[in-house]
Amino acid sequence: MSASDERAPRRVLFLCTANSARSQMAEGLARHLAGDRLDIASAGSAPASVHPLAIEVMAERGIDISGHRSKHLEELLDSAFDDVVTVCDRAATNCPVFPGPARRHHWPLEDPAAAPSEGRRAAFLRVREELEERIEAWLDAS
Repeated sequence: MSASDERAPRRVLFLCTANSARSQMAEGLARHLAGDRLDIASAGSAPASVHPLAIEVMAERGIDISGHRSKHLEELLDSAFDDVVTVCDRAATNCPVFPGPARRHHWPLEDPAAAPSEGRRAAFLRVREELEERIEAWLDAS
């Protein structure tokens, strides 16, 4: 392995079914918190568009994910990841095996988009805060 290979950032994939809320917020937070230490991606097994409330609550934190797009995990199957983090139970069950030394992590989080409309924004805020705490702790331990 060359010296430049040793300095390559760890590749991390956040997976969720729709790649519209939890995994998108995790991608944005991890990029913000880790800087260039990590190469971050997110995807889903049944991607939808990025949820407007995910964009809104992340913007309140100073993180712009408005340019993100939901990606199908098949787009990334040929990529090697060091860590694959599932943020919903369905993705954990349906997550394919990725090539390379990927360590799997499962962070089961509520689906804020499934919350009743009167509590949906609060659910997005809770998930954002929980993701930030988990990512900070994970980075500190890494």
